[in-house]
Amino acid sequence: MTERQEDLVKEETITDEVVNEETTVEEPSIFTEEQTQEVNSNEDELQKLRAEIDEKENKYLRLHADFENYKRRALMDQQSLMTYRAQSLVTDLLPVLDNFERALQIETTDEQTASLKQGMEMVYRQLVEAVKKEGIEEIPALGEQFDPNFHQAVMQESDSSKPSNEVLQEFQKGYKLKDRVIRPSMVKVNE
Repeated sequence: MTERQEDLVKEETITDEVVNEETTVEEPSIFTEEQTQEVNSNEDELQKLRAEIDEKENKYLRLHADFENYKRRALMDQQSLMTYRAQSLVTDLLPVLDNFERALQIETTDEQTASLKQGMEMVYRQLVEAVKKEGIEEIPALGEQFDPNFHQAVMQESDSSKPSNEVLQEFQKGYKLKDRVIRPSMVKVNE
């Protein structure tokens, strides 16, 4: 082969390579217009489904949080109920305790009333122990500083030998159940 023939062969191979490159660049789109619209439609539907999933997940999380709050409140209510279950019974028993205390303050003159008083003292002690087991405590008052959370002032008196706002006399005992005041002490307070 001559030089001229070799050059022609080289030009044909180069031309073929250029033509092949151009044809790959100019290839028509693999999707038709109809298929492109369908893909776009599917993408829109996918976005809607994702938004719906996010909304459902948000609703689920809120519902779960509400349920956890409900369980916590129910547990607290149940604990409170157990702690203060005896409150209504003890509130009804407080006047009975007051009457026992008044009856036990009476002086006895003969042996028969003395034995009756002794029996009342035993019943009174049992009653006091029973309410103490339920968590009832007397509120200290005499000689204490007046506290409106625990004491109810019904009288005032001026005594210069005592500090101001000190409880001078207790008319009716006060009681509390655990940390809750059942009945405040009725007291006389120094001015």
